[in-house]
Amino acid sequence: MEVQLLEATEDPEELICQAARNDYMEEYVGETPFDEMMESIEGETMDERMETLIHHLLEHGHFGPFEHPHATFAVKGISRSCMAQITRHRHVSFDIQSMRYVSFDDVDPADVREGEMVVVPPSATDPDWVGRNQETGPVDEETAAEREQLFRETIANSFEAYQELLEYGMPPEDARYVLPIGTKVNMVMSMNARMLMHVADMRAAADAQWEIRQMTRDVLDLAAEWCPITFEYYEEEMKNRKNRLAP
Repeated sequence: MEVQLLEATEDPEELICQAARNDYMEEYVGETPFDEMMESIEGETMDERMETLIHHLLEHGHFGPFEHPHATFAVKGISRSCMAQITRHRHVSFDIQSMRYVSFDDVDPADVREGEMVVVPPSATDPDWVGRNQETGPVDEETAAEREQLFRETIANSFEAYQELLEYGMPPEDARYVLPIGTKVNMVMSMNARMLMHVADMRAAADAQWEIRQMTRDVLDLAAEWCPITFEYYEEEMKNRKNRLAP
């Protein structure tokens, strides 16, 4: 999996502060210099004032200003299973690589076995891995080896069957029905900063599935570079909240 920030609002936290100050200013925010609208906020430097205001907004649940800055991420190589989970967030915009129009008609079964086309879950290779809703605990090395072999052979057989169906004239949109839910796809998604915090509340949590948790952590790492005051506070101060942030 690879996550990349494609495009994002420039100076997102200045925009957050402008939106927040608009709510309590008599002056029109579009005609007021930024340093003037921030004069009444505590802090010696502009960075300190922005930090004061952003922390205050997050502490008091004033999340509206965080809906203005947007970011677009490209995600490479997630499973269809992970894609199905993230696209449940209806306030996020998505474009998903189409398996109707992109066919995998020239794939080496050996590459499939090595995980080139399908996400290989840790439980397929790690005998000590214990996931949610698992009826048994860790397994011995022999069982783990048999489990991994069965997994890799099954996905290789699926891709071989898919290619044969294409050769028999079946359209890719129908032949894809035999491919596993772990088949890798690429995705582009856009969301505002508030929605990103909501997604992180749901999908970076300890009870989330491992793949979407990894993807969300990678998104948060990029968000911390793009919107540092907001997401540093989110990570350090908001993670122990009892209630998750609503969309």
